[in-house]
Amino acid sequence: MTLESVAWIAYAPLVLPEEPIRPLHDVWLRPRRVFRELAARPVGAVDYLLGAAQGIAGWLAFSRAQNAGANTSVAEIFLKALLIGTPAGIASLFLFCSIYARLGTRAGRTVGRNQVFHVVAYGGVPLAASLIIWVFAALLIGEVAFEQAPRPEVEGFVALLLRIQFIAYLLLTLWSVVIQVMGLSEIQGIVTRKAFGLWVLGQVIAFLALLFLMILIATLFPGAVTTT
Repeated sequence: MTLESVAWIAYAPLVLPEEPIRPLHDVWLRPRRVFRELAARPVGAVDYLLGAAQGIAGWLAFSRAQNAGANTSVAEIFLKALLIGTPAGIASLFLFCSIYARLGTRAGRTVGRNQVFHVVAYGGVPLAASLIIWVFAALLIGEVAFEQAPRPEVEGFVALLLRIQFIAYLLLTLWSVVIQVMGLSEIQGIVTRKAFGLWVLGQVIAFLALLFLMILIATLFPGAVTTT
């Protein structure tokens, strides 16, 4: 083996092209590279589909928190999730995109809105994937999957499945938070600690905005917002 051959072997990893990015697959473990790749791409249909899936999964989790399975069929729960969760999920993309873009601008770090949109949409891939778990649980145990606490007569296996489902949903939601924080860190060019603070601030602003909207609706249309 010649000296030139040895030099080429050592230099090859630096010049060989990287494998193509598969955003939906690679965002789980290589989010920074994914968001660098998506930076030049416009917002597309996949972003909106991810937002819709996140909204549906969020509505299903909300249905369980409201103990909807006790008096509502699975078909009705999923229909409401589709009709309400889909537009709500897409609207949340625009809401958080606007919030994080403005926060970044105020901090002196202006980035493209498409970059922020990609972070919010693709950062929620694990949360969107939890929709599979909800569908699987509903097919196996029906309305019980949307009950806040298992009834006493529920079998041990079903109760165990409910706990596993809940833990899996929490883990996927937390992983979505991690990806979004890393995405904000990448596009804003800030350390992860500051990106996490930015993420928390955005969540607080969104919560206060939604709370104000609910109070306004309740004031203008008494009885429109109920707690039951």
